[in-house]
Amino acid sequence: MSAVSIPTSMRAIRLHAPGGLAELVEERVDTPSPREGEALVRVHAAAITRDELDWPADRLPAIPSYELSGVVAAVGPHVDDLTVGDSVYALADFERDGAAAEYAVVAAELLAPKPQALGHAESAAVPLAALSAWQGLFDHGKLAGGERVLVHGAAGGVGSFAVQLARHRGAHVIGTASTSGLDTARELGAAEVVDKTKARFEEAVDPVDLVFDTAGGELLERSPAILRDGGRLVSVAEKPSGDGIYFIVEPNREQLAEIGRLADGGELRALVDSVFPLGEAREAFERSMQPGKRGKVVLRVVDD
Repeated sequence: MSAVSIPTSMRAIRLHAPGGLAELVEERVDTPSPREGEALVRVHAAAITRDELDWPADRLPAIPSYELSGVVAAVGPHVDDLTVGDSVYALADFERDGAAAEYAVVAAELLAPKPQALGHAESAAVPLAALSAWQGLFDHGKLAGGERVLVHGAAGGVGSFAVQLARHRGAHVIGTASTSGLDTARELGAAEVVDKTKARFEEAVDPVDLVFDTAGGELLERSPAILRDGGRLVSVAEKPSGDGIYFIVEPNREQLAEIGRLADGGELRALVDSVFPLGEAREAFERSMQPGKRGKVVLRVVDD
């Protein structure tokens, strides 16, 4: 194993019972070591997801946060494409401890080069939302240039990336959003926007080839009415009725590397709602559960 000087213990946020903010505790724990095919990352920033405190119910205590940006501190055996000192970012494996800590072990095959144009806090805000948008639009939705796509929740975390990626692919992008999010959706590249609080999108928009839903509920239920013949319906929020597709995002290094290249080329930007120091993890998770956010809530582990 190749490594720089690494402390034997580290600061970490650990969840001791599902769901509750009071069960988040900052502790000193042993620094993990990478095994075969793994890398140890010095975490600089980690982003959090609203409902993730319910995820690790069967393996508590657990470290939350599965989106990270940092620097490779050590590599395990048979890792030939990463070097100590590399700046990386990733959506990590949901089945192991996360990145709300000074160090995190991540499968090497999931680590992609950090976008050079973004700082660590911005980079940490990218992986889950951008990969959800990529996989929803292109893997499941088969979106092609010249097609029309309707994005529900176009100013939200996943929706904001979907608007940008669909625009880059050459699609005609229509977005639904609340009143406060209309300008954001336009700035990100939506050619048309519909205020979901004031209009019914199916009465305001011509038929589309793809609906990509990030909101669920009534918007999703009404979406089949706006599809052209042969149109597709994909949701990352909940299972659609009929022939629609629901999926859960998967880590993907190659897609994340391409997303990073787009960010470096000025084609994508990340929305960061707020940044909290690691020691204020409870406050950060509390903010993630509040309405009206524009972008990710991020934990800063290293002051860059």
